[in-house]
Amino acid sequence: MEKIYTDTAKMLKAIAEPKRLKIVDMLSCGELCACKILEAFHVTQPTLSHDMKLLVEAGLVKDRRSGKNIYYSLNEEAIVELQEILSQIFQMQDHCICQQECE
Repeated sequence: MEKIYTDTAKMLKAIAEPKRLKIVDMLSCGELCACKILEAFHVTQPTLSHDMKLLVEAGLVKDRRSGKNIYYSLNEEAIVELQEILSQIFQMQDHCICQQECE
């Protein structure tokens, strides 16, 4: 369970910054070229690359190169998994951590 907490925290940390959360929202409409994402923000290309690297490393976003362009899309499986994990964390269940006795 600790790995689940660690992985989930990494994903949440990646989207805890407003610009990266907006990028995820933009990608919910479909795959976008990095150049299109860059147009939506007043940042440099290296800054955007850093943000995208964090989202990719967190597993929330996939990237693919086509010639000189990089295209980004949401990792739908990871998004569904994150939603399920958060749903479990935010509600009491039969084997909930709150049911464990302190030692």
